[in-house]
Amino acid sequence: MKILANDGLANEGISLLEKAGFEVNLTHVAQEQLANFINKNGISGLLVRSATEVDKKTINACPGLKLIGRGGVGMDNIDVKHAESKGIHVINTPEASSESVAELVFGHLFNGVRFLHDSNRNMPLDGDSMFKQMKKSYSGGVELRGKTLGIIGFGKIGQATAKMALALGMKVIFTDHHVAKVTLTVSFFDGQSINFNLEAVDLDVVLKQSDFVSIHVPAQEKYIIGKKELAKMKHGTGIINTSRGGVLDEVALVDALDNGHLSFAGLDVYESEPKPEIKILMNPKISLSPHIGASTVEAQQRISVELAQQVIKLLK
Repeated sequence: MKILANDGLANEGISLLEKAGFEVNLTHVAQEQLANFINKNGISGLLVRSATEVDKKTINACPGLKLIGRGGVGMDNIDVKHAESKGIHVINTPEASSESVAELVFGHLFNGVRFLHDSNRNMPLDGDSMFKQMKKSYSGGVELRGKTLGIIGFGKIGQATAKMALALGMKVIFTDHHVAKVTLTVSFFDGQSINFNLEAVDLDVVLKQSDFVSIHVPAQEKYIIGKKELAKMKHGTGIINTSRGGVLDEVALVDALDNGHLSFAGLDVYESEPKPEIKILMNPKISLSPHIGASTVEAQQRISVELAQQVIKLLK
């Protein structure tokens, strides 16, 4: 049985699949050639990440396809309902990348509160001639410890982010339509752990009380955070989006940054991805990364193993 890992697969997953008797193809096939390649090569299972779209047209054109796997959490690049209506298994890896995304959230938070994203742009240009002036302009940073982090969406990634915040000494509040209360266990290197009991609050409470806000929701048909929501946030708040482009109104965000209402933003995802707007890319108050939340060696290893185990269970 043949598996196409169109967006790549770590060696650990490949080894598991091959030991179970599967043939793994790592060819990256262009979107317009995908259905033809699947049919021509007798592919039974298609594994993708966020780059490959598996829409209704592709699914209809591949009658031999038995499984579609998404390496990651979001399934918005797969027509899940249509695939399942055709008897195709659809799987994902909701927990494998949680820690990696959460760490990227804090990468952007530390960038924002200490202006590292901007100083790293300007130091190579002016560090030798304007060192004292730059030292003065970047000396108004703040600490994360003791501040309140508001989390919108409290699934696996939101909870992983909360644990890191708690370990850093931050207060955490969250809002979620499906999670009312949760006990989080923060574990340390020596085996010790501390439990924290948290209860959900309304979105307005998160917006009004947080010093920093981190968004962790699936793809939406409309903005979760727009002009009205940004206006409710405290003066000087920072906001991070590592979830999906289109949940945060980027026009309203730029306005809030430019008028000083927000202090900074950290973005890993964009409304017009893969071609982010120039006003976003050039804004000195935005810390930027190119949708790499799950792109760590450890996360890709966990994703590949989890995908392989599910493929073996469903197709053998």
